[in-house]
Amino acid sequence: MPSTYKKDKPWDTDDIDKWKIEEFKPEHNAGGTFTEESSFVSLFPKYREAYLKETWPMITRALEKYGIACTLDLVDGSMTVKTTRKTFDPAAILNARDLIKLLARSVPAPQALKILEDGVACDIIKIRNLVRNKERFVKRRQRILGPSGSTLKALELLSDTYILVQGNTVSVMGPYKGLKEIRRVVEDCMNNIHPIYHIKEMMIKKELAKDPQLANESWDRFLPHFKKRTLSKRRKPFKVIDKSKKVYTPFPPPQEKSKVDLQIESGEYFLSKQARERAKKEEMVERQREKREEKKKELEKDFVPPKEVDAVEKKKKKRKRQDGEGKEGDGEKSAEKKHKKSKKVKQIETEG
Repeated sequence: MPSTYKKDKPWDTDDIDKWKIEEFKPEHNAGGTFTEESSFVSLFPKYREAYLKETWPMITRALEKYGIACTLDLVDGSMTVKTTRKTFDPAAILNARDLIKLLARSVPAPQALKILEDGVACDIIKIRNLVRNKERFVKRRQRILGPSGSTLKALELLSDTYILVQGNTVSVMGPYKGLKEIRRVVEDCMNNIHPIYHIKEMMIKKELAKDPQLANESWDRFLPHFKKRTLSKRRKPFKVIDKSKKVYTPFPPPQEKSKVDLQIESGEYFLSKQARERAKKEEMVERQREKREEKKKELEKDFVPPKEVDAVEKKKKKRKRQDGEGKEGDGEKSAEKKHKKSKKVKQIETEG
C-alpha cells in the first residue's frame, strides 16, 4: 500500500511556525501536584546584598505567578527557589534556577525576570580559565566591551540578546541561536580573535536572511574569509648557545667546586668561627675604606684650582707665535723664487 504522508495537507501552510513553544497553562497539567519538592540554592556576593533586598518583593511577585516560592538569606548570602503545591509548570523551577544565577551575576532584576518567559534562555560563559596571563585577560575582556561599549551594543543588536560582562564571566540572555553565536564570539575573543570579524560576518548574514531566494543556498561565497597574519620573524632565543663542533671526549666534565672546596683551598675552612667572622669584618672594612677614598677623591676634584700662567710665559708664547707666522711667510716667498727659477731654466733650454 503506498504511503500517504507526502500528500499536501490543507492545514499545513508555510506561515505556521512549527518550532514555536506553546504557553503552558494550569489546565495542561493533568497529573496534578508534584510528588516531591525541587529546590535550588545560589550564593551571591556581599555588594549585591542591598540591591537584592530592595528588589526582592518584585521577584517574589513574579515567581508567585508560576507557583514558585523564594527566600533571601542575608546571613548566609544565598537565594533559594523551590516548588510548592501550586506549581503547575515542571520547567518553571529550572527558569527560577537560572533567574537566581543571573541575579548573583549582577544582572538587573527587571532584565533577569525575562528568563521566566518562553523562548528566552541564558548562558553564563566562564572566561578566566581561557587566558593564563592576568594582564592579557583584562585586555581581551575589554575588547568584548569595545570603546564606550560600542562592540557590546553591536553584538546585542545583531544577535537579539542581552550581554553583561562581569568579573570572570559573561552573562548572556536571549534566543538559543543568539546564545550560540555570542559564545563563539566570546571564546574566540579570549583566543585573540577580535570580535569585529564576527560582527562583520553577522551583519552580512542578517542582510542575506532578508532575501528569500538565498534561503536554501550556501552563504559561504558572501562571507569574508580572514587570514591570520603573523610576522615572519625568526624567534630569537634568550640564551645564545654555542653550536660549534667540539672535540668528543668520553669523560664527563669536571665537577664544579663547591663553597666548601673553595674554603679548603683558601684555608678559610680550617679557621675557627670567630676567626672567620673577624676576617669577613676586616675585608668589609677594607672595602668600605677604599670606597670612601674614591668618593673623597671625586669630591676633591671640584676644589682643585686651575693652573695660572705667568706674564713672562705669556710674552714668550706670543713671540713664538709671531716667529712661527713670520717663518711661514718666508717659506712661501722662497717657494715662489724657486718656481720662477725653474721656469727660467726651462725657457733657456727651449731657446738653446
